[in-house]
Amino acid sequence: MKSATMRMICRFLIVALAMLPFQAVQAGMIGTDQVVSATTAQSERQAMLNLVSRSDVASQMQSMGLDPQVAMKRVAAMTDQEVHALAGQVDSLPAGAKVKSAGWAVIIIIIGVLIYYNWK
Repeated sequence: MKSATMRMICRFLIVALAMLPFQAVQAGMIGTDQVVSATTAQSERQAMLNLVSRSDVASQMQSMGLDPQVAMKRVAAMTDQEVHALAGQVDSLPAGAKVKSAGWAVIIIIIGVLIYYNWK
């Protein structure tokens, strides 16, 4: 009786093992540049999400008709290259308004001082 039960269990196990999918596993070295690029992409994405979640930026987006939650979802859906390009643009843009006529303002002030000095 034991041998018939053991044969039945063995046959069941053979069929069960034959039906299981076997996957080949490969191990390899990960380069430093891959780790750094992944870490950089995560930090840039987090910086963009922090920028979008700021109250002044959120109020500006709402005044333009864009929901801040939608903007956060869009940033989360961006690829790493898009986030990198956007983060580079945000970092390189001036913080305040850029005055194109600053040179003219300096010239006008100098001329005004010279006229005032000559009349006095």
